[in-house]
Amino acid sequence: MNLTPPRPSCLGEGRPFAKLMAANRGEIATRIMRAGSELGCGTVGIYSHEDRFTQHRYKADQAFELNTDKSPVAAYLDIDTIVDLCVQHGVQAVHPGYGFLSENAGFAQKLEENGIKFVGPTVDNLNTFGDKTSAKELAIKAGVPVIVGSDDAFATPAQAEAWINSSPITYPVIVKAAMGGGGRGIRIVPTAEDLDQNFRLASNEALNAFGDGRCFIEKYVDQPRHIEVQILGDGTGNVIHLYDRDCSVQRRHQKVIETAPATGLPRDTRENMFQDSKRLLSMNKYRNAGTVEFLVDKEGNHYFMEVNPRVQVGSPAMIGSPFRLRLFLTAYILGRAHDH
Repeated sequence: MNLTPPRPSCLGEGRPFAKLMAANRGEIATRIMRAGSELGCGTVGIYSHEDRFTQHRYKADQAFELNTDKSPVAAYLDIDTIVDLCVQHGVQAVHPGYGFLSENAGFAQKLEENGIKFVGPTVDNLNTFGDKTSAKELAIKAGVPVIVGSDDAFATPAQAEAWINSSPITYPVIVKAAMGGGGRGIRIVPTAEDLDQNFRLASNEALNAFGDGRCFIEKYVDQPRHIEVQILGDGTGNVIHLYDRDCSVQRRHQKVIETAPATGLPRDTRENMFQDSKRLLSMNKYRNAGTVEFLVDKEGNHYFMEVNPRVQVGSPAMIGSPFRLRLFLTAYILGRAHDH
């Protein structure tokens, strides 16, 4: 598997795409545009009315204002407007960055239907890993250790309570949103009396953030380490890892500090996480950069949490200069999208 970012002279007439859109804002949009420019692509930006003076608008070769009738966040989630802009202005590829529409299979599907390349995972990758329950099912099939929990997601506290009462699982448990990430839609439930309130809090937060309030239940692992493995896949089953990072320092389930590599991990635990990550993503023929997240308990046992099928804010913590690696990952993904 070739890890060298493709250079303009290698890509047909000198560039992977004639025109590339960064369907995002801020730092990640600027990085996408710089990577596109270095590969010879024309770049297109989008911006909400509130972002009309921000840097990413002016770093693009062209920039277009989004729907002014929508809120600043909703504007960047407006699939129909973004796809229409792509069609109207000859955009050949869209890089979603992270957040917003980066894990939205419907967005990727609509782009593909209009002959526009989604620079990221395949629609099947997004459907599989965007839903934590289906990701867990694949992990079990791949022989990756998982935390004991529900196979299905629940819409109400009553459904969750019924499952807990009929299963061998005991309190404390943790409620997790079925969709999305970023620490949202997560609540620890110490006792049965705490379930109703905490389920509703997690569900409402998930519904507001991701449009889906379903949650599943897992056994709570006390004081675990949160270890992530960075991977790259070429879409044909070839997957490599770029080692690990420790994201255990968190506030309200949001990562505060990320360090690479994770220190003090047993050698076997680290190697097993690498191999499990590669095997899991290879089964789904994963295409893109991505992250496999694990919990590691006090005995050194590791358990699969989820896959983030996108570039992450923390990806540059893995190796070398943060900016250089961010640029490398973005350029690599652009080249693989062009190849496919």
